[in-house]
Order: sequence, then C-alpha cells, then structure tokens
Amino acid sequence: MKNSEITFFRTLFIISSIWNLIGAIFGYFNTAKTFETFFNRELTDPLIYTIYQGAWGTTLVYFIGYLIVAYKPLKHTGIVIVGGIGKIGFAISLLKFYLLGLAGPVVFVVIIGDFIFALLFGYYFYRIYKSKESIL
Repeated sequence: MKNSEITFFRTLFIISSIWNLIGAIFGYFNTAKTFETFFNRELTDPLIYTIYQGAWGTTLVYFIGYLIVAYKPLKHTGIVIVGGIGKIGFAISLLKFYLLGLAGPVVFVVIIGDFIFALLFGYYFYRIYKSKESIL
C-alpha cells in the first residue's frame, strides 16, 4: 500500500476516533439528555439508563480503538472489523427505532455518519486486499 493511502487511512481513523468521542461525550457523560433527544421521552428507569450508558461506553472504548488503528492501520484490522459491524448494527437499530416511531429525526445524524464510516471501512479492507497486504 502506498504511503499516501496509509496517510489517508490514518486520517480516516483519527476522524473516526473523534466521531466516537463526540458521541460518547453526549451519550456516556450526559446519558439522560441524549436519550431524551434521540427518543423524545424521559429516561427514568435505572436499568435502561445503565444499559443505554453502557452502549455509549462501548462508543468511548472505540474512540481509543480507532486511535490505535490510526497509529498502525495495517496491524489492527480486527478493531476495524468489530467496529464496522458495530457501526452498521447501531445505525440499523436506530433506523428501525425511527421507522417504528420510537426515535426522532435527530438519529439520522448518527445513522448517516455511521453508514459513511462503515463504507469507508469497507474501502479500507478493499485497498488492503487489492494491495495484497498481510493482515495476520
């Protein structure tokens, strides 16, 4: 893989990291307000609160994970596989919640953002495959 591509992917994963940090700041550190903004209802159940905050905790962990990938993009592909699956799954779940009338239109910020990152992660794997880089 060319140095310019490595630089592109490093930049991509730094931006991915920042995207996750922004989400985590809202979702993990201001859990009830984020829930209310997404779902147009107050978060009063302590169990749901803890589960919802934990989901955003995963987002916070991936902030660190994508920084690790940015450091060595060809070495840490497993983080990208799992993170990409998470982005697609979370975006699909939010879309389902919206279509069921359970979430407001603000969720499209996350849906669109996560789908864009998932597509770029797909391109990352395509370029690794085409350049015949070893990821093991």
